Amino acid sequence: MNRLAQKLDTQEPENDPRTGGSGRGFGRVVVTVYAILAVAATARATWQLLDHGAQAPLAYSLSLCAGIIYILATLALAKGTPRWRLIAWAAVIFELVGVVSVGVVSVVLPGNFPDATVWSGFGQGYGYVPLVLPLVGIWWLRRTHADH
Repeated sequence: MNRLAQKLDTQEPENDPRTGGSGRGFGRVVVTVYAILAVAATARATWQLLDHGAQAPLAYSLSLCAGIIYILATLALAKGTPRWRLIAWAAVIFELVGVVSVGVVSVVLPGNFPDATVWSGFGQGYGYVPLVLPLVGIWWLRRTHADH
């Protein structure tokens, strides 16, 4: 029985509202927005690739990649444990670099993005949420850092 208690004590703590974490309070709003964007981006990119992927395979593949990153960020922010927070940091930074990079390329070389994707035009087709959301994610992760 002592070995079981020791094993339980060494596991990462759950995201308990009493002990803090990135998936509580305003974090729930952030996680919800990420989840909505994850579903929207993944579904749209999947449809684009299946229906007319030959028109812009790179653009649609990048959009699917964005959707997968949003799924990962959603899970990581919701979990909020130290290990998941590292994953959340990686996801939101990758997301920020992605939306800025793809945004620039889509403005400079619009022929590469014949149809709107989640990151093209800096997320214009999604109300610029893809541009703002990683900044909110970074802010939230920094704000909740003291909780752990």
